[in-house]
Amino acid sequence: MNREAIMEALFALVSAATGFVTVSRRARWAKDVTPDEQPALFQEEGTGETVKYQVEGGPPLYFIYVDLGFYARIPEDEPPGPVINPLIDAVCAALAPGPAQERQTLGGLVYHCRIDGRILKALGEVDGQAAVLIPVEIVVLGG
Repeated sequence: MNREAIMEALFALVSAATGFVTVSRRARWAKDVTPDEQPALFQEEGTGETVKYQVEGGPPLYFIYVDLGFYARIPEDEPPGPVINPLIDAVCAALAPGPAQERQTLGGLVYHCRIDGRILKALGEVDGQAAVLIPVEIVVLGG
């Protein structure tokens, strides 16, 4: 397994998601992202890994957890949905398997890569700064 190649492949996919002005593998606080840089998408690797064995003596399964977070400015007196929902849809579409694939394999590097878990939303209704966190699970067979 080559973790860096996996992270690069994931970043290449999500970087192609439409609607983002800024994309980076280095996360920033919302206060450090100017309105001109938004919507801004960040790939965060710091959420950990789990290793499990299905059969004693067999190859391990690696579960790698990544968060895709984004910030978007919400225009005053506008609902947040029309701004953040298309951005969530763009990330989901970027991670979808290709037409002839059952799973997203990041070009054959992993068994699967998918959104897994609760998508968290801070809608920015008070200060106009929305934030969304999309949990991604990557499964690698063996190592």
